[in-house]
Amino acid sequence: MKTPDTEAEKRPEIVQRVQQVLRHYGLNASSATQKLGYSTTSKLYNILKGSEPSYPTLVDFLRQWPDLSPEWLMLGQGPMLRGEGSGTPASARQRAAAGEQAAVNSGGVLVVTVDREGEDNVELVPVSAQAGYTVQHNEAVFVKDLPRYRLPKFERGKFRAFEVAGDSMEPTLNHNDIVVCSYVDNWRLLVPDDIYVVVTSESVMLKRIRARITSKADEVVLHSDNPHRRPYPLDASDITELWRVRGYISTYLPSAPDVTVERLWEVIEALGFDKGTVRRHLEEGATSDATL
Repeated sequence: MKTPDTEAEKRPEIVQRVQQVLRHYGLNASSATQKLGYSTTSKLYNILKGSEPSYPTLVDFLRQWPDLSPEWLMLGQGPMLRGEGSGTPASARQRAAAGEQAAVNSGGVLVVTVDREGEDNVELVPVSAQAGYTVQHNEAVFVKDLPRYRLPKFERGKFRAFEVAGDSMEPTLNHNDIVVCSYVDNWRLLVPDDIYVVVTSESVMLKRIRARITSKADEVVLHSDNPHRRPYPLDASDITELWRVRGYISTYLPSAPDVTVERLWEVIEALGFDKGTVRRHLEEGATSDATL
């Protein structure tokens, strides 16, 4: 049987140096992930298990900890920290200038689960678990107890599935459908008019967002596809997680196209009314709803 020390010695030297960096700063994979601004812990976990870090990852280390020696980190040459002869550690201002503009996000670390090959699972959050998810979404014990799957077409990237409850997104999505979502780390990159799962400390909501979030001070308007549900305003600071819907699983099979509805829209347009204006009037007369 291999001993832990023997296994550690057989890891690539650059992996051992990454481990030394984390020990020096008193970090583990989770806290280092947060420091580096990554959305999931899987990258660092894979490195600590023996996968060599990529060049961009090493650059991220040097930007976050500018007192590290690039020669030591990349080549194993010289001391770990910049000494007197190679300049003093960078100031806070230099460190800020070296980094990229801070993303608008929850500021938390996404907890993930992986299979035996180290690949991310797709965790399912059923309706029965959504109340707990609002307050325990960043707790590893809670997330690892969720049902886990591997889905075709969703093998690359971090995805999570949520069960739909209610009719707020009908006719696009129906009660008991399952939406498969990708994690949105930087909210500035939100795609307007797409559907999102919005997690707060009180609820898990499935809504359409029509404008980007540029600041935590923004008010986010959540829209339903059901014309009988009014838009729902929410402070961006109340959002703890944001997931973009990339697909869905459904047992609902639509019937043949409703010829009557299509004909009605043709008549409305023939009378000179704008279809978008009519739809907007229907939405303004709808009742409020803020559930998934």
